[in-house]
Amino acid sequence: MKVGFIAYANPTNFLHIAAKLLPWLWALTALAFALGLFGAFTAPPDYQQGEMVRIMYIHVPAAWVAMLAYTLMAISAVGSLVWRHPLANAAQKAAGPLGAAFTFICLVTGSLWGKPMWGTYWVWDARLTSVLVLFLIYLGLIGLWQTIEDASRAARAASIMTLVGFINIPIVKFSVDWWNTLHQPASVFRIEGSAIAGPMLWPLLVMSLAYTLLFATLHVMAVRNEIMRRRAQRLAIMLAAVGESAGARMQLVEAVS
Repeated sequence: MKVGFIAYANPTNFLHIAAKLLPWLWALTALAFALGLFGAFTAPPDYQQGEMVRIMYIHVPAAWVAMLAYTLMAISAVGSLVWRHPLANAAQKAAGPLGAAFTFICLVTGSLWGKPMWGTYWVWDARLTSVLVLFLIYLGLIGLWQTIEDASRAARAASIMTLVGFINIPIVKFSVDWWNTLHQPASVFRIEGSAIAGPMLWPLLVMSLAYTLLFATLHVMAVRNEIMRRRAQRLAIMLAAVGESAGARMQLVEAVS
């Protein structure tokens, strides 16, 4: 089992698997979005929020994927720090911009939802503030990868920062339980059952699945591109070294002759 896992984690094998997997992922993503959007537009309006509740079908899945992406980055950071695995390193780096994008969607849709519900686009609420911190952490990690030229140093620094920043994920999740906030508490997965009616719940779950599949698809593509970019970079360095060596030999021959 361990040998098989290591074989699948090989970057070359990953490229072969990604080529076969991506068409299926795109098809499942399109199907999930079609079903989810159909349910979101045909679901009944909320008795208090009216039609504005439909923002939920964009906002909640984006928030879920924002935390999922960072959790994946943290797991990849452990693999990069402990085992120095190149695929873990590539997966961590590729998830950063995607996580930032979904977090941005979460913040924007949350603000649009908050205006009619709370009377303002933004409050320094525990949930909103912790999600904003998550977005800033994403931006910091992206900047860190771009700033440090040495790939190994950049990977180590980003991995440490990712693991330190992971403390914000439980804060985002449980902030509505730990502090008094304007943001509503958990309403989907609760011990006493979901607080959302069935006709509104199933489109939300399907949209969450659609967002997850979209993230998985884009992440596989991003990891594949990162592997190819690194291979092209190594090839360019090797060709440059060969060219310099050949030039030095030609100069030596000319000097002797």
